[in-house]
Order: sequence, then C-alpha cells, then structure tokens
Amino acid sequence: MPDLYAYTDGACSGNPGPGGWGVLMQAKEGERVIKERTLSGGEANTTNNRMELLAAIHALETLSRPSSVTIVTDSAYVKNGVTGWIHGWKRNGWKTSNKKPVKNVELWQRLDDAQARHDVTWQWVKGHAGHPENERADELAREGMKPFKLSGR
Repeated sequence: MPDLYAYTDGACSGNPGPGGWGVLMQAKEGERVIKERTLSGGEANTTNNRMELLAAIHALETLSRPSSVTIVTDSAYVKNGVTGWIHGWKRNGWKTSNKKPVKNVELWQRLDDAQARHDVTWQWVKGHAGHPENERADELAREGMKPFKLSGR
C-alpha cells in the first residue's frame, strides 16, 4: 500500500485580499511518486489563514475513502490549531481560552469533520525554504488566486 501525502499551502495578496489555496497530493512507495494530483482554488476577499485551512480541508475532502494520510503544511496556525487548540475550543463551545469566538470557526469545524474520517498525521515544514513539494503547493495556491486578483496588480 503506498504512503499518501498532501502538501498544502495558502496565499493571499493583502490580508485580507484576493487569496488562493493549493494542494499537491502524492502516493509514494518509498521515495518514488507513483501517483500525483493537484488541487487549487481561491476567493476574492479572504485571509491567508482561511486559505491555509481550505487547502487542508480540500486535501481531506477529496479522498473518496477513509485513508491514512500525512498532511504537510507550512502553517503553524493550521498545525497547532488542529493538533492542539481545537480540543479546548470544542470543550468551550468553540470559544477561545479568553471566551472569545474562534476565528474561522466554520472552517475549523469543517476541518475537524474532514479529518475524523481519516488517520491523519500533521507535519509542519518551514515555508519558502526550498522544500520542493511545499514550493509546488505554493505555486498552486498562487494559481488559485490569479482569477481573483485585479488586473495590473
């Protein structure tokens, strides 16, 4: 059985502003990629954090059956949120430790539902540091943003 990886990234031009998300999905046997798929999309007025979340959500939602997958993200917000903070938010009725509503709550809930179907390992990598798959995910995010950017910007 091949190992499944999803490299995710979000991009935003201005924050908020037009944004995009990208996913590079790979099935690997050892170091050899045996199957690859890309996903991308965007929104006209969004934030970088929302795009990072949507990349991870789309990676998980695109899997047609329960799978064991490693999500590789350069977003500490996503990694820390989904592996740590989310447990307290759920206990507190989707409120932060200082009783404020969780930002992007509908995306966090969607991510929580999406990951519940799978065996997910979350891995953080430093962004823009020459990691080839992360760089490709960044390119896909920028592609996803293109239709929403004003011409000439």
